[in-house]
Amino acid sequence: MHPDFDLPSPGSITGRSSSITAAFIQAVIPVVEPTDAEVNEALAILGMKEGACVCAYCGDSRTEWDHFRPLVSNRRPTGFITEIANLVPSFGKCNQSKGNKHWRIWIKSDAKRSPKVRGIKSLSERIERLSAYENWREPKVIDLEKAFGAALWTTYWANWQQLLSLMEVSQKVAVQLKAIATKQLANQPLQPTPDGAAERRR
Repeated sequence: MHPDFDLPSPGSITGRSSSITAAFIQAVIPVVEPTDAEVNEALAILGMKEGACVCAYCGDSRTEWDHFRPLVSNRRPTGFITEIANLVPSFGKCNQSKGNKHWRIWIKSDAKRSPKVRGIKSLSERIERLSAYENWREPKVIDLEKAFGAALWTTYWANWQQLLSLMEVSQKVAVQLKAIATKQLANQPLQPTPDGAAERRR
Protein backbone atom coordinates (compact mmCIF):
# COMPACT_ATOMS: atom_id res chain seq x y z
CA MET A 1 0.00 0.00 0.00
CA HIS A 2 1.28 3.44 -0.94
CA PRO A 3 2.50 5.34 2.18
CA ASP A 4 0.45 8.41 1.17
CA PHE A 5 -2.79 6.53 0.55
CA ASP A 6 -5.44 5.15 2.87
CA LEU A 7 -8.68 3.65 1.66
CA PRO A 8 -11.74 5.16 3.31
CA SER A 9 -13.27 2.85 5.89
CA PRO A 10 -15.93 0.68 4.22
CA GLY A 11 -18.12 1.00 7.29
CA SER A 12 -21.09 -1.15 8.07
CA ILE A 13 -24.73 -0.73 8.99
CA THR A 14 -24.32 -2.46 12.36
CA GLY A 15 -21.25 -0.31 13.01
CA ARG A 16 -23.69 2.56 13.53
CA SER A 17 -25.52 0.85 16.41
CA SER A 18 -23.74 2.91 19.08
CA SER A 19 -24.74 6.10 17.25
CA ILE A 20 -28.35 4.90 17.14
CA THR A 21 -28.27 4.15 20.86
CA ALA A 22 -26.82 7.57 21.63
CA ALA A 23 -29.49 9.20 19.47
CA PHE A 24 -32.27 7.37 21.34
CA ILE A 25 -30.91 8.61 24.66
CA GLN A 26 -30.03 12.14 23.61
CA ALA A 27 -33.49 12.54 22.09
CA VAL A 28 -35.10 12.32 25.55
CA ILE A 29 -32.38 13.89 27.72
CA PRO A 30 -33.40 17.29 29.16
CA VAL A 31 -31.32 20.27 28.08
CA VAL A 32 -30.72 23.18 30.47
CA GLU A 33 -29.27 26.21 28.71
CA PRO A 34 -26.71 28.02 30.88
CA THR A 35 -26.59 31.73 31.56
CA ASP A 36 -23.68 33.80 30.29
CA ALA A 37 -22.48 34.11 33.88
CA GLU A 38 -22.45 30.32 34.30
CA VAL A 39 -20.47 29.85 31.09
CA ASN A 40 -17.93 32.45 32.17
CA GLU A 41 -17.63 30.80 35.59
CA ALA A 42 -17.06 27.41 33.93
CA LEU A 43 -14.41 28.87 31.64
CA ALA A 44 -12.65 30.55 34.57
CA ILE A 45 -12.37 27.23 36.42
CA LEU A 46 -10.85 25.72 33.27
CA GLY A 47 -8.35 28.59 33.05
CA MET A 48 -10.00 30.29 30.07
CA LYS A 49 -11.56 33.65 29.32
CA GLU A 50 -14.51 34.69 27.20
CA GLY A 51 -13.43 34.80 23.57
CA ALA A 52 -10.49 32.46 24.21
CA CYS A 53 -12.34 29.17 24.63
CA VAL A 54 -10.29 26.09 23.64
CA CYS A 55 -10.48 22.34 24.19
CA ALA A 56 -10.26 21.57 27.92
CA TYR A 57 -8.58 18.25 27.15
CA CYS A 58 -5.84 19.24 24.70
CA GLY A 59 -5.84 23.00 24.17
CA ASP A 60 -6.64 22.87 20.44
CA SER A 61 -9.44 24.93 18.93
CA ARG A 62 -12.82 24.25 20.48
CA THR A 63 -15.29 22.77 17.98
CA GLU A 64 -18.05 21.70 20.39
CA TRP A 65 -18.96 21.16 24.05
CA ASP A 66 -18.53 17.57 25.23
CA HIS A 67 -20.59 15.75 27.84
CA PHE A 68 -18.00 15.56 30.62
CA ARG A 69 -19.80 12.64 32.23
CA PRO A 70 -21.20 10.22 29.64
CA LEU A 71 -24.92 10.09 28.91
CA VAL A 72 -24.67 6.44 27.87
CA SER A 73 -23.18 3.41 29.61
CA ASN A 74 -23.80 -0.22 28.67
CA ARG A 75 -26.38 0.95 26.14
CA ARG A 76 -28.50 2.66 28.76
CA PRO A 77 -28.73 6.25 30.06
CA THR A 78 -26.53 7.15 33.00
CA GLY A 79 -28.97 9.79 34.23
CA PHE A 80 -26.70 12.74 33.52
CA ILE A 81 -28.16 15.44 31.30
CA THR A 82 -27.06 18.28 29.04
CA GLU A 83 -26.26 21.19 31.36
CA ILE A 84 -23.26 23.36 32.16
CA ALA A 85 -21.99 21.21 35.06
CA ASN A 86 -21.74 18.32 32.63
CA LEU A 87 -20.23 20.10 29.62
CA VAL A 88 -16.69 21.18 28.77
CA PRO A 89 -15.34 22.80 25.59
CA SER A 90 -13.79 20.15 23.38
CA PHE A 91 -11.94 19.49 20.13
CA GLY A 92 -13.91 17.08 17.93
CA LYS A 93 -11.19 14.43 17.80
CA CYS A 94 -10.91 14.46 21.61
CA ASN A 95 -14.66 14.01 21.89
CA GLN A 96 -14.62 11.10 19.45
CA SER A 97 -11.64 9.46 21.17
CA LYS A 98 -13.11 9.84 24.65
CA GLY A 99 -16.50 8.41 23.74
CA ASN A 100 -18.29 7.28 26.91
CA LYS A 101 -15.10 6.65 28.89
CA HIS A 102 -14.44 8.41 32.19
CA TRP A 103 -12.36 11.48 31.35
CA ARG A 104 -9.63 10.79 33.93
CA ILE A 105 -9.00 7.25 32.66
CA TRP A 106 -9.17 8.28 29.00
CA ILE A 107 -6.96 11.36 29.12
CA LYS A 108 -3.94 9.32 30.32
CA SER A 109 -4.74 6.23 28.26
CA ASP A 110 -3.29 4.92 25.02
CA ALA A 111 -6.60 5.37 23.22
CA LYS A 112 -6.28 6.60 19.65
CA ARG A 113 -5.91 10.42 19.63
CA SER A 114 -5.98 10.70 23.43
CA PRO A 115 -4.04 13.72 24.81
CA LYS A 116 -1.35 11.35 26.12
CA VAL A 117 -0.91 9.66 22.74
CA ARG A 118 -0.78 13.05 21.00
CA GLY A 119 1.89 14.24 23.42
CA ILE A 120 -0.10 17.20 24.68
CA LYS A 121 2.03 19.44 26.89
CA SER A 122 1.04 20.44 30.44
CA LEU A 123 -1.24 17.42 30.69
CA SER A 124 -0.98 17.33 34.49
CA GLU A 125 -2.12 20.96 34.62
CA ARG A 126 -5.11 20.17 32.43
CA ILE A 127 -6.01 17.22 34.65
CA GLU A 128 -5.85 19.47 37.70
CA ARG A 129 -8.21 21.99 36.12
CA LEU A 130 -10.61 19.27 34.99
CA SER A 131 -10.60 17.84 38.52
CA ALA A 132 -11.55 21.28 39.85
CA TYR A 133 -14.30 21.45 37.24
CA GLU A 134 -15.56 18.03 38.28
CA ASN A 135 -15.88 19.28 41.86
CA TRP A 136 -17.30 22.66 40.83
CA ARG A 137 -20.92 21.76 41.48
CA GLU A 138 -23.15 18.73 41.71
CA PRO A 139 -24.41 17.67 38.26
CA LYS A 140 -28.12 17.14 37.73
CA VAL A 141 -29.21 13.50 37.43
CA ILE A 142 -32.60 12.12 36.43
CA ASP A 143 -34.08 8.62 36.65
CA LEU A 144 -35.68 8.49 33.22
CA GLU A 145 -37.60 5.25 33.73
CA LYS A 146 -39.18 6.65 36.88
CA ALA A 147 -39.94 9.94 35.16
CA PHE A 148 -41.56 8.38 32.08
CA GLY A 149 -43.15 5.33 33.65
CA ALA A 150 -42.23 1.70 33.04
CA ALA A 151 -44.76 1.10 30.24
CA LEU A 152 -43.71 4.01 28.06
CA TRP A 153 -40.02 3.40 28.75
CA THR A 154 -40.32 -0.28 27.84
CA THR A 155 -42.08 0.60 24.58
CA TYR A 156 -39.37 3.10 23.71
CA TRP A 157 -36.57 0.55 24.15
CA ALA A 158 -38.53 -2.10 22.29
CA ASN A 159 -38.49 0.30 19.31
CA TRP A 160 -34.73 0.67 19.74
CA GLN A 161 -34.24 -3.10 19.76
CA GLN A 162 -36.43 -3.52 16.70
CA LEU A 163 -34.36 -0.96 14.83
CA LEU A 164 -31.07 -2.66 15.77
CA SER A 165 -32.46 -6.03 14.70
CA LEU A 166 -33.47 -4.56 11.33
CA MET A 167 -29.96 -3.13 10.98
CA GLU A 168 -28.47 -6.59 11.53
CA VAL A 169 -30.71 -8.10 8.86
CA SER A 170 -29.87 -5.25 6.48
CA GLN A 171 -26.13 -5.74 7.09
CA LYS A 172 -26.38 -9.38 5.99
CA VAL A 173 -28.14 -8.31 2.80
CA ALA A 174 -25.54 -5.56 2.26
CA VAL A 175 -22.71 -8.13 2.40
CA GLN A 176 -24.44 -10.16 -0.31
CA LEU A 177 -25.04 -7.10 -2.48
CA LYS A 178 -21.44 -5.94 -2.15
CA ALA A 179 -20.15 -9.38 -3.16
CA ILE A 180 -22.34 -9.28 -6.28
CA ALA A 181 -21.18 -5.78 -7.19
CA THR A 182 -17.51 -6.69 -6.64
CA LYS A 183 -17.84 -9.78 -8.82
CA GLN A 184 -19.54 -7.81 -11.58
CA LEU A 185 -16.80 -5.18 -11.50
CA ALA A 186 -14.09 -7.85 -11.71
CA ASN A 187 -15.77 -9.39 -14.77
CA GLN A 188 -15.88 -6.13 -16.75
CA PRO A 189 -13.37 -6.20 -19.65
CA LEU A 190 -10.59 -3.63 -19.83
CA GLN A 191 -11.18 -0.97 -22.51
CA PRO A 192 -8.51 1.24 -24.12
CA THR A 193 -8.53 4.92 -23.20
CA PRO A 194 -7.56 7.82 -25.50
CA ASP A 195 -4.04 7.95 -24.02
CA GLY A 196 -3.48 4.27 -24.70
CA ALA A 197 -3.99 3.09 -21.16
CA ALA A 198 -6.70 0.66 -20.27
CA GLU A 199 -9.69 1.07 -17.99
CA ARG A 200 -12.59 -1.15 -17.11
CA ARG A 201 -15.83 -0.48 -18.96
CA ARG A 202 -18.35 1.30 -16.74
